Amino acid sequence: MKKRLFAFIMIFFFSIFNIVDVKANEISLISGAKSGILIEQTTKEILYEKNKDEKLSPASMTKIMTMILIYEAMENNQFNKNTILTASKTASEMGGSQIYLKVEEKISVDEALKSLAIVSANDCAVLLAEEVAGSEKAFVSKMNQKAKELGCKNTNFNDCTGLSEDNHYTSAYDMSLMASYLLNNYPDVLNYTNIKEDYIRNNTDNPFWLVNTNKLIGRVEGINGLKTGYTSFSGYCITLSMNQNNMNLISVVFGYDSALKRNSESLELLKYGFSNYKMDLVLKKDTTLKKI
Repeated sequence: MKKRLFAFIMIFFFSIFNIVDVKANEISLISGAKSGILIEQTTKEILYEKNKDEKLSPASMTKIMTMILIYEAMENNQFNKNTILTASKTASEMGGSQIYLKVEEKISVDEALKSLAIVSANDCAVLLAEEVAGSEKAFVSKMNQKAKELGCKNTNFNDCTGLSEDNHYTSAYDMSLMASYLLNNYPDVLNYTNIKEDYIRNNTDNPFWLVNTNKLIGRVEGINGLKTGYTSFSGYCITLSMNQNNMNLISVVFGYDSALKRNSESLELLKYGFSNYKMDLVLKKDTTLKKI
């Protein structure tokens, strides 16, 4: 007797989307950048690129990877947002952008993460890194390991802040992979990066005013993150995320001479993406194509 074979063809894991190119003509964008890229967040489809694999200093865009590991630690129940941290001497001595933590000062993970995301606080980055891995050095090892897992081939981290000039680099493409991973897996981060201004130490005699380093937040509809960067050796950099017309785009640019031009050309790049591409749903998750 012949046996009957029943085959079920399924789409198990993800809905399938198609990026439809509305206009074929390419235009010149981000002229002031050393490198840059524009991708769709969920598919990681490249919509525009310029020297996307060039190794450059990311400055504080480094903290995108730092936030990935912080969220992973919370997901693994290592700590939560209400956990109270005690500032170490190392964290309190960090320079650059900071909230001026004092040795043995108490601060919640929530306030430390908020300060990291909004004002790029280096002292909070180190404090959280120590909580995750015990030391910044051990945390950096985890950063490099995670970068490899994400497929980053032109990345090496030397700190969790972006202050290092030597042996600390990434590329526009690698940074877009990190940004998309953070946003796809931990969208809660937008609850911080989308804040224009806020306060910490509210119940003390010295409340601290946080003003977002991303000046497009609250000024351009749809912009909800993600991270700025600047050092004298990196120039002005920024990774932006924007939602419009049911599509999420991520832009990354490196090496501008001014923050104003960086912001205006990044916004132009995003507008190019939303004007020239649209998202079409091809198949929904768990769709049965055919039964045989």
